[in-house]
Amino acid sequence: MSRIGIFYGSSSGVTKAAAEKLAGFLGEDRCDLYSMEEDFVDFDEMLDYDFLLFGCSTWGSGEVQNDWRDPLLDLDNDKPDFSGKTIAVFGAGDYVSHGEQFVSALGILYDKFKARGATLVGSFPTEGYTYKYSFAERDGQFVGLPFDDINEADKTEARLQAWVEVLQAYLPEAEEA
Repeated sequence: MSRIGIFYGSSSGVTKAAAEKLAGFLGEDRCDLYSMEEDFVDFDEMLDYDFLLFGCSTWGSGEVQNDWRDPLLDLDNDKPDFSGKTIAVFGAGDYVSHGEQFVSALGILYDKFKARGATLVGSFPTEGYTYKYSFAERDGQFVGLPFDDINEADKTEARLQAWVEVLQAYLPEAEEA
C-alpha cells in the first residue's frame, strides 16, 4: 500500500494543524488523517499502512497528549506486531514553560512502537532549539520533528518542510493513477 496514515492527538489544534500541513506537503491524495480522539478505533487501522506518521504534543512533565494515553496502554496490553511498518513521529512542545521535558512525548512514542517491532525514521537535528532536557533526544538528535508554536511559530512551517525532505528517503512510492 502506498498510502500514508497520519495519526495525531491534539488538544489545542496545534498538532492537528501540523498533521494537515504534512498531508499537504506529502500529497493529500496519498495521506489519510486520523484524530486519535475522534477517528481511532484500534491498531488494525494503523496496521493497514506500511508508513505511519504519529503526532503528539507533550504535556505536564513529559507526558503524552491525552488522546494517546489509552491507546498506549492498549499497545502495552495487546502487544500488536508492528514489524515491517515504518513510523516517524512529530509533535509540539513549549521550550520556555516546559524546557525540562521539551517534546519528551516523542521519545515515549518512539520507544513504545520500536518495542513492538516498527522501524522508526525521521530523526531531526537539535541545532536551533533551546531546551534543558528532552527524552526525545537520542545520540544528539531528536527522534522525530519537534516544533514550538507558542514561542517559535515563525519556524514551524520551515521545520515541517525540512522534515518532509528527511522523510522522502523512506516514503513508499506513490501509486500510478
